Amino acid sequence: MTDITTLTQFLNAANTQFEVYELGRRVQHIAPLAFSQIEQLATPYPAPIQGHAQFAIVFWDATEQYYIWFLKLPLDERGLLSPAPRTQFIRMVLEALGSDPTQPMSEADQDKLANHPFAFKPAAEKLALFNALVKKQLAKPASPQYEFAYQYLSGQMESDRWQDVGLQGIADICVRADELDHQQQIENAFQHSAIEVQIALCQQLEHLNIHADLAERLLEKLYQSAPEHKLYFMRALASLPQYSQRAIQYLAQQDNLNDEALITIAARNWTALKDDQTRTLYLEALAKQEQHFFNQIFADIVAIPAIRPELLMALRNPDRSPALSAAIGGLFKVTKA
Repeated sequence: MTDITTLTQFLNAANTQFEVYELGRRVQHIAPLAFSQIEQLATPYPAPIQGHAQFAIVFWDATEQYYIWFLKLPLDERGLLSPAPRTQFIRMVLEALGSDPTQPMSEADQDKLANHPFAFKPAAEKLALFNALVKKQLAKPASPQYEFAYQYLSGQMESDRWQDVGLQGIADICVRADELDHQQQIENAFQHSAIEVQIALCQQLEHLNIHADLAERLLEKLYQSAPEHKLYFMRALASLPQYSQRAIQYLAQQDNLNDEALITIAARNWTALKDDQTRTLYLEALAKQEQHFFNQIFADIVAIPAIRPELLMALRNPDRSPALSAAIGGLFKVTKA
């Protein structure tokens, strides 16, 4: 048997079909070619979080029995997968399944792999959306919670029945936003639904590509909502950088770019930081925080390939404020140490 060094090789050798989903920052499908390039160390992981890649692999055999691995693997300083931990996990899999990876995978085999150092448990909101995305991509029916969620969002139920609406049902509606009248029902739900349901909707929409009409509605909700709810509406704008930028500018004008907002932007709305003005607002607000907080957040976002060049340029910007210059100086001291 040829040496197996990547997960792609293993799953192909096992005669399985599989799909991969990013689960660290935003729940997103990773195309097979893109994942293969990541595994071959030809490209950095697109959405690293705290120095790790967090993703799920869904795979199935000819019997269409489905299995899921939730994996958290470390990245090197370039954002590439660290080969040693991945090799260790593959060896664990091979030991659990025997020397022949083409053998059928029983439940007992899966139990052997249930607890390992590279496993992680996604948050409930991400898990709901992940399940909904997988079912849609594999042409499987939505969950039993779908029907009631649709009835509630469409106004057929009293608003105070929000506790009966399942998170999985909301996720099913959101991933099917372009089917039937779902898009309209989602938009209308921000007018009549309980705030708890509106928050749950935002927690799903933050992972999906949304339309401009819905983004306008979300911005209005952000402007009008209570302070403790504003960041949920900003998170839901994550797929549209221009709207995220408007949200960040609004928070800056309201002097609300606090530590929680800065963490939220780093985790969900980071694409907005490609804009020079927004990036300056963000970094200046970040520089007002404690040095260790600045160091932690900057190290996290500078590892994101999509915005890394702009952030590195910001370090050399001669027009930065004294506060930002001091924060950057403190960052370099820690880096050199």
